[in-house]
Amino acid sequence: MSLATTDLSDAHPTAVQAADPIFRDYGGRRAFHGPITTLKLFEDNALVRSALETAGEGRVLVVDGGGSMRCALLGDQLAELAVRHAWAGVVVYGCIRDSEAIGQLALGVKALATHPLKSIKRGEGQRDLPVRFAGVTFRPGAWLYADADGLIVSDQALPG
Repeated sequence: MSLATTDLSDAHPTAVQAADPIFRDYGGRRAFHGPITTLKLFEDNALVRSALETAGEGRVLVVDGGGSMRCALLGDQLAELAVRHAWAGVVVYGCIRDSEAIGQLALGVKALATHPLKSIKRGEGQRDLPVRFAGVTFRPGAWLYADADGLIVSDQALPG
């Protein structure tokens, strides 16, 4: 079996939550998966930078940006940090920028939209707590699987 979200959902229907189809693909890697690390913040991406400066070890950074459409929380420089530090992907409940450059990187990126304005940088927000958006609760350590068909979450790694 593959790690396709459709196959995993069929094989483990009671073990997965499927996110509402609100995200667009921006990264150069459309399919990605890994254990979740979470951030909760609003229009301030300083914690995004500090998270992506750490070893990703194949994890997925889930950023609850409150769904803000007023600025970007991820740009090409932060996406390059994610690649350099071996993050599998970034899911942003908010906007990104530099989408053309991000599309050239070996990184999975899902977000609501693009926006040209950068965020503020005060370092406000929280890390590694459950966050909920798109009809799904994202818990640190749970597993996220994403591809062109969507995004699913499981409390444990699923056999593929």
